[in-house]
Amino acid sequence: MSSTKPQTFRLSLVIPAFNEELLLPGLLDSISVAQTRYRFGADAVQVVVADNTSTDATAAVAENFGCEVVSVPERRIGAVRNGGARAAVGEILSFVDADTRIHPETFNAIEDVLATGRVVAGATGVSLDRWSLGIAATYALYMPFVWALRMDTGLVFCRRSDFEAVGGYDERRAFGEDVQLLVDLRRVGLRRDQRLTRLTSVKAVASTRKFDTHGDWHYFTQIIPLLPLILWSPKSTSAFAERYWYGDQRPP
Repeated sequence: MSSTKPQTFRLSLVIPAFNEELLLPGLLDSISVAQTRYRFGADAVQVVVADNTSTDATAAVAENFGCEVVSVPERRIGAVRNGGARAAVGEILSFVDADTRIHPETFNAIEDVLATGRVVAGATGVSLDRWSLGIAATYALYMPFVWALRMDTGLVFCRRSDFEAVGGYDERRAFGEDVQLLVDLRRVGLRRDQRLTRLTSVKAVASTRKFDTHGDWHYFTQIIPLLPLILWSPKSTSAFAERYWYGDQRPP
């Protein structure tokens, strides 16, 4: 997982992307703002877009924003994230999905919490760009697990050395690779008396396109039944999972 490139950035942000020309600009605009607020300077942040065989203008959009674009052909999200990480050179690695917008103080908050020496990795958590009864019920269902385990979504971050120590994302998994990474990093942290954390003061804003496409109650009817697959085998998948995570991600 290590890179042979000379280190010229302090923090690297990896964005996996498949046909994200519509939502990627919003994320990149928010990253530009956060870069200008970063105490080590905007040039200390490397932004890598891992283009997963997009058929639209995703790569061109990223290049126009000055991002480094790497092509990752394998259609497994763990492989895409790892492909971006191989191009990243910062001592701090972070990952965020393309349909997200980050908080202006995200990079400074990461620096502050890692500097304590008490944290191995973490995530910002998210708010959503719209709400409904079904979405609120879904949020309420999952938050107790988030509170108990300190494992959240949004922008995920860790030290490069720890990411490499656990082998990065599990490329066998069709889904749940983000949860597995945090489980692995927590195990590393326990040996050093370090924990996972949630940076709730700098929550990202995530799109609700999955809800827009599959319905505001779909977590209860379609996602929860997939949980046994995560526990059963890293290679487990289903026809719905393949459509849900690897189909056309553009907003309906």
